[in-house]
Amino acid sequence: MKIAVILSGCGMMDGSEIHEAVCTLLNLDKHGIEYQCFAPDIQQAKVINHLSRQTQNSSRNILEEAARIARGNIKDLKDFHTIDFDGVIFPGGSGAVANLTEDGRVLPAVAQIITDCFESKMPIGAICIAPTLIAQVLGHNGITITIGNDARVAAAIEQTGAHHQNCSADDVIIDKQNLIATTPAYMLAKSIKEVDTGVSKLVQAIAKLGR
Repeated sequence: MKIAVILSGCGMMDGSEIHEAVCTLLNLDKHGIEYQCFAPDIQQAKVINHLSRQTQNSSRNILEEAARIARGNIKDLKDFHTIDFDGVIFPGGSGAVANLTEDGRVLPAVAQIITDCFESKMPIGAICIAPTLIAQVLGHNGITITIGNDARVAAAIEQTGAHHQNCSADDVIIDKQNLIATTPAYMLAKSIKEVDTGVSKLVQAIAKLGR
């Protein structure tokens, strides 16, 4: 089994949430699942100093930043081909929304990956805030996902046609019919241990859905 992991930079405030991304890669490896990381070769929507939490007047490339997490083993999103994989996982972090969307819409390349995987009956995993991307693209199919229990975000998800189900940080919601697994991670988690437990369950779900 081989899974594509779609990153959106490096850092919870302006890219992929590092703990969530690393827990994803670690658990894939633990389960003997091969993976390949991808990210779009474009500039970030914004750059934030994670120490001061202030926005900086600078520019960073999403692919270059995501390469930090992937230890350089990463490819441009345009080189993703559905036929090469058995599923896809989107870690969370603010970049999942800020960098993988534009003007409130999922980037065409990202939307195409989600659509192609869905139509090819390949499992899709999404962590933290990333399920909102899946809802935007596939909500009209009546999919079931979770981002935890944030009422405002859940309401926005429901507006897409998707169904939101509340979930704890260390658990996973599995839509067996549509082959989608989602977990809240740092939308609710108070520790990396909780994140890892939820992500582990998500990876196990993706493995089972892909059989």
